[in-house]
Amino acid sequence: MKSGKALGVWMLGLALVLCLFSGVLALGGRTDEAETRKLAAKFHDEAAGGGYRTVTTGEFKAWLDQLDPRWASDMRTLLIVDTTPLDDGFRKHHIPGAVPFEFPNDEVNRLDDKTKAKFEELLGPDKNRKVVFYGRDTKCGRSHNGAMWAARLGYTRVYRYPDGIKGWLEAGYMVDKTD
Repeated sequence: MKSGKALGVWMLGLALVLCLFSGVLALGGRTDEAETRKLAAKFHDEAAGGGYRTVTTGEFKAWLDQLDPRWASDMRTLLIVDTTPLDDGFRKHHIPGAVPFEFPNDEVNRLDDKTKAKFEELLGPDKNRKVVFYGRDTKCGRSHNGAMWAARLGYTRVYRYPDGIKGWLEAGYMVDKTD
């Protein structure tokens, strides 16, 4: 009789643990999905307000695969800008062919004349050149700032790669390092 009660208590305890665990999983799923929706809405609003488009990892990689790195003129048709801090980001690892131009993470509503001139020099005179900005990952706002300001300055083929260097690395693609 005691073993029957003990088994019943043990099974009741197991059922309770399973119910609690499934509730935690369900809550976690809703939280992740809510976070994903929030992030998607943020990207939509930033891109719409910033006047640029976004590019996926696959699309971006295809663009790079079409270029012939032996010909410098190919890189004149596509500019890749790493917006992360120089020491903590670009020097550590960056997408091949990228050039650094650091932006802050919070939205920048004004560029001082010196920064604006340096940025325009980096972008070059061809306002129809394809320009891709990236930062650390999907939560990094630096690439938004770069893309938004390029669009504000009249560049017409401006893209943001929101997955950033983290997404690039997760996809298993090659990176360069600067010592």
